[in-house]
Amino acid sequence: MLKRCTLLALGAAFLIAGSVRGADAPDTNHWESVASLGLTLTRGNSETFLGTVGLNSQRKWSKSEALIGANAGYGDNTVKDANTGDKDTTTTDKYAKGFGQYNYLFSDKVYGGLRLDAQYDAVAGVDYRVTLSPLVGYYLIKKPDTMLGFEIGPGFVAENLSDEKADQYITLRLAERFEHKFSEKGKVWQSAEFLPRFDDFGDYVLNAEIGASAAITKTIELRIVLQDTYRSEPPSDRENNDLKIIAGVGYRF
Repeated sequence: MLKRCTLLALGAAFLIAGSVRGADAPDTNHWESVASLGLTLTRGNSETFLGTVGLNSQRKWSKSEALIGANAGYGDNTVKDANTGDKDTTTTDKYAKGFGQYNYLFSDKVYGGLRLDAQYDAVAGVDYRVTLSPLVGYYLIKKPDTMLGFEIGPGFVAENLSDEKADQYITLRLAERFEHKFSEKGKVWQSAEFLPRFDDFGDYVLNAEIGASAAITKTIELRIVLQDTYRSEPPSDRENNDLKIIAGVGYRF
């Protein structure tokens, strides 16, 4: 399931981007991609491991644009009894998620699109969550170094939470994205989306991300990302909020 959820969103984005390429005028840009890696390791009275990998890519044509992203992580903590030598290992993180989005520009600032998200999170009790959302968007700011856009649209959700039956329902998706580049040396970005269940607005998911990167060479950069997911009605024995702070290195290509 971990691989399936990530590959589903990535595959959909590549198919969408490939199908529209022939309809656009020849593009002058290319895929802008960053592969990232984070690793934390300790040894001693306790043994901890946390590894994360990620990929983000985007491309713009004359009348359309495609965005792809995926990240996954695994962490555990092992405590050793000094007297008996017995070890007790607990999984602290185990997740994978990805998305693909295609936008068609009706004008310089107005666009319509389709987005697919897939998520698996063992610690948060999400066996799978897949969301398909048609959308309408508007760029409030659209400059070479700064972008701010808002999106709205319905969505279809299929999910299975721990100890619960699989469910499918309609949601409303409200989202915004912001990015600012400091020449080629670095950038900051932020995004948020609110997804209430259409028949019960008290049952919702709120996703947010904020990050910054700074280049140390033409292809290598340092990155720090904060990701937060809040679910108003989480699975039993789970907290509402899941917060991750990921620091690592990125490779631009």
